[in-house]
Amino acid sequence: MIPVKDRNPSNTFPYVTIGIIVINISIFLHELSLGSDLGVFIKQYGIVPANVTHYFQTSDLTFSSTFLPFISSTFLHGGFIHLIGNMWFLWIFGDNIEDKLGHFRFFGFYILCGIIASSVHVFFNRMSEIPCIGASGAIAAVLGAYMVTFPRARVITVIPIFFFLQIIELPAIIVLGFWFFIQFFNGAISITASTSDNGVAWWAHIGGFISGIILFYIIRILFVRKHARRRYR
Repeated sequence: MIPVKDRNPSNTFPYVTIGIIVINISIFLHELSLGSDLGVFIKQYGIVPANVTHYFQTSDLTFSSTFLPFISSTFLHGGFIHLIGNMWFLWIFGDNIEDKLGHFRFFGFYILCGIIASSVHVFFNRMSEIPCIGASGAIAAVLGAYMVTFPRARVITVIPIFFFLQIIELPAIIVLGFWFFIQFFNGAISITASTSDNGVAWWAHIGGFISGIILFYIIRILFVRKHARRRYR
């Protein structure tokens, strides 16, 4: 299933969603300009699970070089398809969650869920020395929040059937629920596989999705609803 757009207009302009997209594109253009230095750049700002695991066991690692990538890796991408796919999902679903949380809270939600997603990836790939990059963990949190907030929102979706493409409107809970099922299925397989370094951070997606659902409700209960009660009292 490939979502094209949703029929769920937001009430506010998505400044933060657009800003995140612009930042990701700008950093990717910088990556393209690095040439042969790109590998060093990715190694420095991508999250390397083995560095986190061995941080307290060696003096060769600094705190910033080990833990800054929990944030910086969220803004790096490994190619045009990687970038476009992530930004497309963020563009479709991010505006409505930003509308529900508010601009500043949405940005905090995005960053914190990205950190949690990276932490889950590190936990399941503790010995990996391969840098993990991409916004998909944070965006998975947006998808999780969207699924539980707008389960009946109609999403125009492309479904490949053999050699044909079928365009159909489906409820968000079907589209995003199926997406999560694929991530969880592959994540479970990766645990039993001989190696989990297959190029996709399945557990970052899973961790991001679940953390997005939980954190969204926490923010809504602690801040948004409290503010609404105070405003209309």
